[in-house]
Amino acid sequence: MDKKNALRAGTLAAGTTLMMLLMSSPALALTRDDGDDPGTGLSVIETLGLFVLAPLVLFLVIAGLVMVLDRSQEKHRVTTRNVRTKADAKA
Repeated sequence: MDKKNALRAGTLAAGTTLMMLLMSSPALALTRDDGDDPGTGLSVIETLGLFVLAPLVLFLVIAGLVMVLDRSQEKHRVTTRNVRTKADAKA
């Protein structure tokens, strides 16, 4: 990618990010909307469980299922045992 395209892509990304930040208006979150009824806040343990432990457990479950249910053949896997190199290669 030449300089002109890189500059164009960077300008587009910066402009898009700026517009998204301006449109989100976090300052307006200080005033409550009609019918707004917030619940009680989460404790530290609940927050860590919800945003750290739950995704880790979900990742481990999916990774475990992929490994257990893997039905690919051994000869199609890329390992050091089945990589063939030329023994008489010349430099």
